[in-house]
Amino acid sequence: MKKKKLRSGFTTGACAAASAKAAASLLIGSQSTTIVEIPFPDGQRVSFELFRCSMEETEKDMAYASIIKDAGDDPDVTNKAEIGAKVRLLPLLTKGDNRVVITGGQGVGTVTKAGLAVEIGQSAINPVPLKMIREAVLEVWEASSKKNCFAVEIVVPAGMELAKKTLNERLGIVGGISILGTTGIVRPVSAEAWTATITAAMRVAQANSCKEIVLSTGRTSEKAIHNYLKCKPEALIMMGDYLEFALLEASKFEFRKLHLSGMWAKILKAAMEIPQTHVRFGALEVKQAVIFIQSLVPGNDLDYIKDANTAREIYERLASRDAGDVIYQVCLAAQKYQKRKSGLPVVVYLVHHTGEIVTMVDTDNG
Repeated sequence: MKKKKLRSGFTTGACAAASAKAAASLLIGSQSTTIVEIPFPDGQRVSFELFRCSMEETEKDMAYASIIKDAGDDPDVTNKAEIGAKVRLLPLLTKGDNRVVITGGQGVGTVTKAGLAVEIGQSAINPVPLKMIREAVLEVWEASSKKNCFAVEIVVPAGMELAKKTLNERLGIVGGISILGTTGIVRPVSAEAWTATITAAMRVAQANSCKEIVLSTGRTSEKAIHNYLKCKPEALIMMGDYLEFALLEASKFEFRKLHLSGMWAKILKAAMEIPQTHVRFGALEVKQAVIFIQSLVPGNDLDYIKDANTAREIYERLASRDAGDVIYQVCLAAQKYQKRKSGLPVVVYLVHHTGEIVTMVDTDNG
């Protein structure tokens, strides 16, 4: 069967820029339209279909336009969300370039912690989207005879609800979502959103004086280690399946130690030096895992795990035989890989699906 080609989409930043240009155009008297074209960072021009574009009846001299975000085939929480812009005309000051003033409104978060690309107290509109919005609206300003300031307020009506599905609050972004994007394009099933969040979380951790950070593969493993270590919330970094990226990224900061928490399948994949742990265990991969485990404990009779169907079944069979030494060797192999990649001391915590830490490897402390 021919594999379906995945469809790309657009970032919240691109949608915000298009909405802002459409509203600015309407405000200066241009005829209402259903399509707006804006410049992208790579020089191309892209057209967007408008969802709304009208003068606001409740507020004098203000236009509103919005776009329904199309993230393509990427599983983005903001896919199909309305991304809008309210635009007003204000007097142009004589000092500084204030031709376009951009703020965040309803549903756009506010930054409350240091370490992000946006200063504390500012709306969570990242630098590239901010530039895209400004350049899109400046095209209207340059074509207009009204040399006023365009005051642009980006809004996401469902932003507060959408933010609950993200890690924004932990990063110190409250009250809504972030306006993101580096190219304007969302690549389908791309790692960009995850890796950008990991990097941002590490910046926040360092800015909040965290010398040690916690990398976890999921919420169960994160909760277990948080309860055990009682660490700062800023030290908690959800890396998901991006193991190698997180390890290499951590080496760029000033952290002294890593704590890595995960459940068996993820720890086993780390031990096998699989850099992206989303790869699922098929029958062949399970066989490879069995061979790998046997290589760690030569001489041990592990015939009872040979016909296991999943990674979890391997663990359950080992645990039922009280093979804690074998489980420890797997965790130790994972630790060695993680230390080599990050260049830092690493403590590995194996978390049971019930939320209990069942094995810990900390060779640096004996």
